[in-house]
Order: sequence, then structure tokens, then C-alpha cells
Amino acid sequence: MLTEKQVSSSPNIQATPAPLIFPTTSPEFINTLSHYYRGEMARMMSWRDRIDRTTNWAITVVAAMLSVSLSTPTAHHGVLLFAMVLVFLLLSIESRRYRFFDVYRSRVRLLERHYYAQIFAPREVTDARLWMNQLGETMRAPNFAITHRQALARRLRRNYGWIFLILLLAWLLKTTTATLQPEGGGVLFIHSTSELWHNAAMGYVPGWVVLICVLAFYGWILYVILTHREAWGEVAFGEVHV
Repeated sequence: MLTEKQVSSSPNIQATPAPLIFPTTSPEFINTLSHYYRGEMARMMSWRDRIDRTTNWAITVVAAMLSVSLSTPTAHHGVLLFAMVLVFLLLSIESRRYRFFDVYRSRVRLLERHYYAQIFAPREVTDARLWMNQLGETMRAPNFAITHRQALARRLRRNYGWIFLILLLAWLLKTTTATLQPEGGGVLFIHSTSELWHNAAMGYVPGWVVLICVLAFYGWILYVILTHREAWGEVAFGEVHV
């Protein structure tokens, strides 16, 4: 009879791996499910915290750029255009983070809707194991549930659409108000399109080109918001969602 030490040291004898132990009773299954729910909730909250940080950065950037641009007439309106670029960069980063958040949020919602909700308010279901199979497949082959464009549209509807609107209004105020220009003047607002082209110009770039670029950018934002509506899925259940 070989001892355990001899089996582990012998090159010709391989130890048989221990079989996996799965829950076989209801208490074991409930214990496993509760720990899994706690783990998925922690991952979801971790990604939610990253999303909130990006939004906070965007708000901080907008507040700083607005104070710099509108505080003095000598500040160039390009500061607001630069703020639009920075906010769009943060939006792109947050959209990527939101796709990861959506994966774990969907898993948590599956457990809440089909298991915990059944405990507190039981309802008749046609296939009780359908949601468990769906949850198992997402763990075997994790895939994003939404595209980057859909995540972009969702974050624009929630927060960034309003942030971009504030920047647009501030840029229009900066370019159409004569008292906010370096030349100053006795009038409050401009009276001709030539003055608008002059105020909106950036170096060798004519003002009308800058205006067309700004309008095209905001037109694309509106297009993304309107074309990528909320699809039927976990987000469609209830009004409280991100």
C-alpha cells in the first residue's frame, strides 16, 4: 500500500483529481446563490462607481471651462470647443465602462426578478429554469449585451446630453455677445452674421466653418439619441434603471 507521500513523489503514478462538489440540498443551493448574488452585486457597484467618476470629471471640466471662458472678455471661445472635445472623450470612456456595468447589472436583475421576487411575491411561471440557463450561458461565454453606440446613446440621454446642451448655449452666448469679445463695444449683442463669423473664427479657420462643424457635431448627437432607442430587455422592466 503506497502512502500519500509516495504517490505524490512517484513520477509514474498520477493522483486522481478530486471531483467537483455541487450543491445537492436546498440549503446548499440557497447558500451558493446568496454568495453569488453578493459577488455580482459587488462587481456591478464597482463598475457603477467608475461610471460616476467619469461623469463627475465631465461636470468638473465643464464648470472649469465655463468659469474661464465667460469670466473675462479676453478668454477665447475655443476654450468651450476644447471642453466639448474633452467631454466627448469622457463620454466615450464612460460608454465603454457602461457596457461592462450592463453585463453585471443584467445578471443581478435576472436573480432579483426571477428568484428573489418569487420569494416575496410568487407568480406563476412557465419555465422556471429558463432564467438559470440564461444566467449560466452568460457565465460560460460573457458577451456584451449592448453595442458601444447604444451605450453612447444611453449615457447621452441620462447625463451627457444636458452637459453638451449647456456647452452649446455657453458657446452661443460667447460668440453672439459683443461685451464678451476682446474688442468689447457698447452694444450687448451682435447685429449681423459677419460679426458672428468674426467672433466664431479660430485663427485661419473661418467662423462659418467652425459653426458648421459645431452644428454637425450636435446633429450627430441628436441622431444617436433618436435612432438608438431603449431595446426590450432588462432595462425595460421598471422605471428605476441607469
